[in-house]
Amino acid sequence: MTPPREPDWVDRSCSTTRSWVDEAIRRVAADANRSADTHLHVFPLPEEWGVDLYLKDESVHPTGSLKHRLARSLFLYALANGWVTEHTTVVEASSGSTAVSEAYFARLIGVDFITVVPRGTSPEKVALIERYGGRCHFVDVPAEMYTEAERLAAETGGHYMDQFTYAERATDWRGNNNIAESVFEQLSLERHPVPEWIVMSAGTGGTSATIGRYLRYRRHPTRLAVVDPENSAFFPGWVTGASDYATGMPSRIEGIGRPRMEPSFVPSVIDLMIPVPDAAGIAAMRHLNDTTGRCAGGSTGTNLWGVWQLIARMLEEGREGSVVTLICDGGERYRHSYYNDAWVRAQGMDLEPYTATLERFLATGDWVPPPP
Repeated sequence: MTPPREPDWVDRSCSTTRSWVDEAIRRVAADANRSADTHLHVFPLPEEWGVDLYLKDESVHPTGSLKHRLARSLFLYALANGWVTEHTTVVEASSGSTAVSEAYFARLIGVDFITVVPRGTSPEKVALIERYGGRCHFVDVPAEMYTEAERLAAETGGHYMDQFTYAERATDWRGNNNIAESVFEQLSLERHPVPEWIVMSAGTGGTSATIGRYLRYRRHPTRLAVVDPENSAFFPGWVTGASDYATGMPSRIEGIGRPRMEPSFVPSVIDLMIPVPDAAGIAAMRHLNDTTGRCAGGSTGTNLWGVWQLIARMLEEGREGSVVTLICDGGERYRHSYYNDAWVRAQGMDLEPYTATLERFLATGDWVPPPP
């Protein structure tokens, strides 16, 4: 008996699904079109220093953090790849802010969203995720987030968004209004339009990869410094060159620091890494609020502790110029923790020596770090 002849081609197109994806991409793109660029604030420094500090305020995005950019890029990437359709449940592993933003975009295009988060995630972030229609799945051990997200995606027939793998490739680092291009456009009329340093903390590593690649692509002399909190694998992995470095320990600074080197973290585009004690980051975060009235989170404070050290180096070397860092998210998400004195004491942290260092530096220009 002659077997049936196989067809010469297989048509897997579905006009209904294609139309749904077209509409979903339109909605995500329209969200970006409705949103103005984020502000670049000037931090007041002594005029005689000849140094200008700018704070790129990512907290004004619709979902309140830098992760709004990432979530938009991840959704567009998944939609364009055909990974998300009208019946897909989107699953993520997140320390909080990415999940807030992804829940927003999931609701925008009308799909279900589940995120795996550490049990210690701030209740404010959990409430935001649920407000946007997302569902939180808690794990007691942060290192188990990845496998649990994979399991849930398989169980629901959904798609694991996997920010820690796809963050660096979902964002167009050459331009298209990425954060680096935005910074340089906003600096174009300043007295030092090409900054000496851009300072950034790393969660997935996607933003630092985007900035570092853009600097090289545009041939800017600007250097990229990445700051890293306690317990994170990024700094020791960068120093040793070990791509599989792991601490297995969670970061107390939500949104940054990871217990392992993530696929989206690109060490080769980073010029300098600075380890930052958690107490220093929280002290710098509170100092920002006290001096400017801007209420930010712990990742922003970690950025600033690195900024002050680099500006101190510039003063010592007699160099003028500008420095840029990010306000990653708003401090209202951390009222129960970083802005709560009882919580800080319970963590065994003493902020006073770090606050004294900052106050002395801004008053005199002398950087005297607290004793180890």
